[in-house]
Amino acid sequence: MAEIAISASGLAKKYRIGLRRDPYGRLTETLWNAITKPLRGSGTKDRGDDFWALRDVSFEVPRGSVVGIIGRNGAGKSTLLKILSRITEPTLGRAELHGRVGSLLEVGTGFHQELTGRENILLSGAILGMRRSEILRKFDEIVAFADIGQFLDTPVKRYSSGMKVRLGFAVAAFLEPEILFIDEVLAVGDAEFQKKCLGKMSEIGKGGRTVIFVSHSMPAIQRLCDRAILLDHGRTVVDGPTHEVVRRYLESGPGQTGSREWPDPASAPGDDVARLKSVRVLPAGGGPAEEIDIRLPIDIEVEYWTKAPGNLRPSVNLHFYNDEGVCLFINNDWNDRDWWNASRRPGLVRAVCHIPGNFLAEGRVVVTAVVSTYNPTMVHATEPEAVAFVVVDRSEGDGVRGVFTNEFPGVVRPMLGWQVAQVSDTVAPGD
Repeated sequence: MAEIAISASGLAKKYRIGLRRDPYGRLTETLWNAITKPLRGSGTKDRGDDFWALRDVSFEVPRGSVVGIIGRNGAGKSTLLKILSRITEPTLGRAELHGRVGSLLEVGTGFHQELTGRENILLSGAILGMRRSEILRKFDEIVAFADIGQFLDTPVKRYSSGMKVRLGFAVAAFLEPEILFIDEVLAVGDAEFQKKCLGKMSEIGKGGRTVIFVSHSMPAIQRLCDRAILLDHGRTVVDGPTHEVVRRYLESGPGQTGSREWPDPASAPGDDVARLKSVRVLPAGGGPAEEIDIRLPIDIEVEYWTKAPGNLRPSVNLHFYNDEGVCLFINNDWNDRDWWNASRRPGLVRAVCHIPGNFLAEGRVVVTAVVSTYNPTMVHATEPEAVAFVVVDRSEGDGVRGVFTNEFPGVVRPMLGWQVAQVSDTVAPGD
């Protein structure tokens, strides 16, 4: 049985909200409240309401695991990490951690603002229980990764938020704690630094250390974590394999799932000419429709009813978008020339769009489905964000990424043909 690194049992955290005054406020506030209380009347209540940020959260994490914590804003993710990091105490429950802990939860967390970057690196290592010689062996790597060389002897209070994040991550990653907590704080850094961080986290996970990673980026969660925990309103919704947990997360709202169906034509999107019946993401070889291996082809299947097309010739077109709302491409079933030239008749039509493997880039893809006619141009049925899926590049096998582990830019990632050969053994003149 694997050794347990983290054990959480019945964790709960309650906050008081809506309090009229702080019982530990300043003297002037206390005096002012005493003077004005008779004027406020006896009906005014100073009582606040209880807000449970976490409710009965329990789990165990074996040593060497990389676990993702996901959920929408306000789900309790950051509160959970603060409890595990011993920044705040739980109202109920207990958490046990076995091993040296490092964390990066908020900008500047753990730094003494009056000390320099150099002094904070040494202090952080000492807090982790490391000998000075151990810290110094890692010192140059930390400074190089954080890219703060010229500001190394400047007080941290003068650092920008980006510099603090870079230094915080470098300290947490390179001083090699046995348990590492990383919150969404990486979003503060620039794109280039985020690439470095994800690459380093992948390396850490493969190195046998225990990592708890909170993120809204499903590609990052799926690439780095074998297991995920979904929180909602402070409670655990599901805890299991990453692809299953991410699927539950994506299914929690419209346009977040790999399959949509309208069994009743009367309530389906459309008009008297065409009404949608279903839109589905169909990965090659089966598997979860919401998680697509970048190397494998997928089909997008659209079924629609036609009632009275007459002289019109309905056609399916699909609009593909990424999470930033950028249109990746639009495609139409006129690529099937036989169908495009055929007359239409009442009945059920199935249109399937084939997308090759190693074509879409890593990330979430949202598909809008439309049934329309041309000449005259008429839109009969449209469903914005009908289905969605996440393309995952696991940095293995014959994917375009190859051995490169950092962020790979671009809205598409085609596998293009190359031919490379050495044409001579002669080195350049002067070498």
